[in-house]
Amino acid sequence: MSKISLKDISTRAPKDFSKKETKDNTSKILEELDDLQNLLFAENQHAILVVIQGMDASGKDGVVKNVFTSMNPQGVKVKSFKAPTAEELSHDFLWRIHSNAPAKGMIQIFNRSYYEDILITRVHKWCDDITAKKRMNAINDFEKLLFLHNNTHILKFYLHVSPEEQQERLNERLKNPSKMWKYNANDFEEAKLWDIYMQMYEDCFENCSVIPWTIVPSDQNWYKEYIIASALKDTLTELKMQYPGLKK
Repeated sequence: MSKISLKDISTRAPKDFSKKETKDNTSKILEELDDLQNLLFAENQHAILVVIQGMDASGKDGVVKNVFTSMNPQGVKVKSFKAPTAEELSHDFLWRIHSNAPAKGMIQIFNRSYYEDILITRVHKWCDDITAKKRMNAINDFEKLLFLHNNTHILKFYLHVSPEEQQERLNERLKNPSKMWKYNANDFEEAKLWDIYMQMYEDCFENCSVIPWTIVPSDQNWYKEYIIASALKDTLTELKMQYPGLKK
């Protein structure tokens, strides 16, 4: 694939998109997703892995809340990967990931993922370029394994927020009581490394594209949620699933 330059991609919806119409369309899509997820669970032939990556305050939690909670909670799981524990560090970097891959019939969301092992680790130079390249190859093999051996369909979203919008959202956490629990002083320090993060993300997109990435303009939550809900609906529809008949 051609190299993605994030600075050349808008973080906002196209000007011809109506906020009201888009939100109405999203509501209709969410109704369809409820039925499609039920069909996925009943047929039990495919799995869905949704990978959500993005800078701090890009809206990852909002996606999980506003796109996926309309579905049956029995068929949807969410996993957030934090800094690895001592036990996890004693294994290969995908060890803790594989046990959280979705079973057939399930939708698994990774709110941050194995990609952190080639992103933040490189920004802070905890991982050198040679090791990162090996990890990229392992990630490509891992994603192919999930698809070929478990019918796991992977959707990868990068929430593309502008540095200005990120700062506004981070500052809101200092003022809005309902968001203060998200405040982390380190987020402001990480934001200072913006340009390096963008370089690492672009390298990630270039080298880990066996499963393509969707760059989601994320300054406006209503557009971000529409793009992700639409992509999930399209993926599930294309599976042409059917309800199983009566068991004999």
